[in-house]
Amino acid sequence: MIRIAVVGEIGSGKTYIAKLFGFPVFNADNEVAEIYKKNKTVYRKLRLKLPKYIFSFPINKKNITNAIKNNPKNIKKIAKIIHPVVRTRMRNFLKKNHKKKAVVLDIPLYFENNLNKKRDIVIFINSKKKFINEALKKRKKSNLKLLKKLGELQESLAIKRKKSDYIIENNFMRANIKKKVNIIKNQIFSI
Repeated sequence: MIRIAVVGEIGSGKTYIAKLFGFPVFNADNEVAEIYKKNKTVYRKLRLKLPKYIFSFPINKKNITNAIKNNPKNIKKIAKIIHPVVRTRMRNFLKKNHKKKAVVLDIPLYFENNLNKKRDIVIFINSKKKFINEALKKRKKSNLKLLKKLGELQESLAIKRKKSDYIIENNFMRANIKKKVNIIKNQIFSI
């Protein structure tokens, strides 16, 4: 099984592009949302660490946002609780899909959390700031200040770009992006 990791700046189009590959996708952001909705153990741990912000189950993402906005150090407290659960879910996803030709990992902190394996194929999604800002404004309940703080947790884009095997320039033109994905797929599977 080939592991394809899609990395880039928040709002650069990683999730859309990950789906275009046509393989099972592990989307860490969706997993976190699911954990907030259904995992009572995580709720109890977060309630202990952040009692001013977490007080009902399922966890309201707005409360997480407030905890981070009011104290950026809370990001680390939250990550310490959430990341191990996401990692377990990723392992389960990989086991479930081990017979597939490939899987796609859409994980914002892919390098930062040392999830990269030597044989992974990493694709960096590059996009101009104006396209990213337009995309973020279209997102429901998007909090630009919070996204900026989360972006600060990530390695520099230059380092991510350097560590990547392929780069897709995303101008948010669907036909153009599909063509680029198909070219990369053909290159990956012809090796």
